[in-house]
Amino acid sequence: MLYFSDNELDAFLLEDIYRGDLTTHSLGLDNVPARMIFKRKNAGIVAGISIAEKLLRKLAIEPHVFVNEGDTVAAGSLLLTAQARADKLHQAWKVVQLVLEWSCGVAQYTAEMIANAKAINPNAIVACTRKSIPNTRKLATNAVLAAGGHIHRQGLSETLLVFTNHRNLLADPEDWQGIVTRLKQQAPENKITLEADNLVQFEQMLTAEPDIIQLDKFTPEQVKHALHVLALTNKKITLSVAGGVNKNNVAEYAKLGIQLFITSAPYYAPPEDIKVIIEKQA
Repeated sequence: MLYFSDNELDAFLLEDIYRGDLTTHSLGLDNVPARMIFKRKNAGIVAGISIAEKLLRKLAIEPHVFVNEGDTVAAGSLLLTAQARADKLHQAWKVVQLVLEWSCGVAQYTAEMIANAKAINPNAIVACTRKSIPNTRKLATNAVLAAGGHIHRQGLSETLLVFTNHRNLLADPEDWQGIVTRLKQQAPENKITLEADNLVQFEQMLTAEPDIIQLDKFTPEQVKHALHVLALTNKKITLSVAGGVNKNNVAEYAKLGIQLFITSAPYYAPPEDIKVIIEKQA
């Protein structure tokens, strides 16, 4: 479970309630005792529940939580309930609902993509990139991890990944051995990944023996060729595929022998439907 600071939680809440709830106040419902119920409409995985719990507590609402991050639940399952004054519940309603809906959507897509890959290769890894929707990266990370996914890199300081845009600035952009040697000297504790834009680059990179070569936007036929060429070298280099890999085509790549899939597709999955009911508390 990721840690969300008070400032991050406040930012979620203040986006919606920075000037209060005009409708609830105008109807004179502020102090009405009420109960709020959250249910997942469709069967599937749960994500964002720990954040939802913290958001409610920020508003001095004590929630009753019935599931955990990463649980798979049946359609109509009760996720959480809360009792408080109506004004507090209405302030929490949409913020908590949106966190749950979007998080569950990302987690559901991730879980389905993992299942499709593992059906072919039980050792397959689905890792999500830093190409998330702005200001949602931490929520997305939480959802991906809840679904059993991995994080490819969530920031520039995490891993060594050399793109063409890095090499364009070097004196010799195709000095693969020089690039790898320098990175080994400067960051000896990190694995080195080079991204190949085409098969020519891929074959040139092999001589430098990076830890990983990331095949960007390669077709299945190109990936098949790359795997064949790598096998002839007997070099221990991991190949990953990135760019356009999603739950609908991941099995096609897995059949070729790839087991590391780099994707941002889960971030753009449709939100799951979270049903919210607020009722008068007897």
